[in-house]
Amino acid sequence: MKLRLLVFITISTLFSCQKKEETVKKEAPKKEACAKPKVTKDADGFEMYEMTEMAALMEQMYVDNKRLRERIIKGEAVGSFPDHYLKIHTAEMTDPSENDAFFKARAKAYIEAQQLLYKDSKNAKEHFNAGIDACVQCHEQKCGGPLVRIKKLYIK
Repeated sequence: MKLRLLVFITISTLFSCQKKEETVKKEAPKKEACAKPKVTKDADGFEMYEMTEMAALMEQMYVDNKRLRERIIKGEAVGSFPDHYLKIHTAEMTDPSENDAFFKARAKAYIEAQQLLYKDSKNAKEHFNAGIDACVQCHEQKCGGPLVRIKKLYIK
């Protein structure tokens, strides 16, 4: 009896995993603006993903904002504005044509919200969420891939 139950659970798990993978593939956002990452092969033939300056900067900003979010929620000091955020205006992008007027406007709004957050920490939550709004608005028009992660940063 226990063996049948174990076999049933194993088979059920395998089939349920397959269905989830298909669902994820169907629901993945398809934005034309998302450029393919640069991939190279090392000496052993393994493919390696190379982040552009902009991709690396955005990953760092995500990590920084995740930490900042926790400090704001706990009521801790926010610290000082990270100057590396200013590289958003000059960082090399996967597709240079994406650095258009729309991107520049959203990047400016993001930087302004972040700078205001550090100047006016009494209203840190509002300024933080305004910065996340700028990210979301840009990623809704450009590469939508990280939208789910970005939206989780909002402070409610």
